[in-house]
Amino acid sequence: MLDYRLDEETEALRTVVREFAVEVIAPQIGGFYERDEFPTDIVRQMGELGLFGLPFPEEYGGSGGDYFTLCVALEELARVDSSVAITLEAGVSLGAMPIFRFGTEEQKQRWLPRLCAGEALGAFGLTEAGGGSDAGATRTTARLDGDQWVVNGSKAFITNSGTDLTDLVIVTAVTGTKPDGGKEISAIIVPSGTPGFTVGKRYAKVGWNASDTRELAFDDVRVPAANLVGERGRGYAQFLSILDEGRIAISALAVGLAQGCVDESVKYAGEREAFGQPIGRNQAVQFMIADMEVRASTARLAYYRAAEKMLRGEPFKREASIAKLYSSEMAMENARYAAQVHGGYGFMTEFPVGRFYRDAKILEIGEGTSEVQRMLIARSLGVG
Repeated sequence: MLDYRLDEETEALRTVVREFAVEVIAPQIGGFYERDEFPTDIVRQMGELGLFGLPFPEEYGGSGGDYFTLCVALEELARVDSSVAITLEAGVSLGAMPIFRFGTEEQKQRWLPRLCAGEALGAFGLTEAGGGSDAGATRTTARLDGDQWVVNGSKAFITNSGTDLTDLVIVTAVTGTKPDGGKEISAIIVPSGTPGFTVGKRYAKVGWNASDTRELAFDDVRVPAANLVGERGRGYAQFLSILDEGRIAISALAVGLAQGCVDESVKYAGEREAFGQPIGRNQAVQFMIADMEVRASTARLAYYRAAEKMLRGEPFKREASIAKLYSSEMAMENARYAAQVHGGYGFMTEFPVGRFYRDAKILEIGEGTSEVQRMLIARSLGVG
């Protein structure tokens, strides 16, 4: 018998994160958002709550939880704000997880304790300006010169790469040619402040304005050969597996945004009066909110299912793509409905749904576009 009820410990975590989101994040995040400012103190508090260490063992400073607990936390954060949620998601899934999954024991002991504590952030330098969905088109190179890697190239749209807390970026680079003539792609840790490593200005974005996203440049950047993450030439396979996991986390974030749209719409529909009664008494508004709740609830089940298969050690790639595709598109739809329920106020940045609307679109693009997810799902069915 399927049972998707949260156990006592996970429910307690959900409650703590929910309270933190409502009491600490909600009152001040709008200001950070409009100032295009990274909320360093809020992120540090998230670290003090143990959120960055949720899926990691205690021996590395983690909480000893699992990936699903991270997803639950992401959902609760995104019900209030997606910028802080993506900061956590990228910091864990993209910044720390590659080191935990593929790094040496020395790398784990060196980097993970600070990353798990939220005292430092890691970033994942994968995307390039001319690559986009074609991650295999990597142009950044790294050549071995004695006991050092020399990295040259650039990366685009990299989250958490230039904050006051950023300690490292894991960079994918071409390190040679495979026997079949294809690119040999490897992953290499580049610490912040390394000579030749330049972090660009923050992008001016439509949404996620309180998160940090930048372009990176590498000009003869030298790092120790020991900074190789995993096996040489396995970087492409490694980041594909990391992205599979990350899609579940992005799905959870999207569900949080979708549920936040429901929360705000229910509240507004009970307060706003028109023609002598609350607008929530109008069937048209009731139906919009009901449809929003159906979408959020269904999307939640999708990421629960993907996480369940992952934790069981079963193949979950298809389920992760289904969850990411459905939840991101439903988040976009809920944001549109929530703005409609709010009328003119839904177009104002001072209302949370204005931020939700701006934040929703990137969910259909980041960590694999909707088109990529459909392609992966079709291939898993033997089509194409």
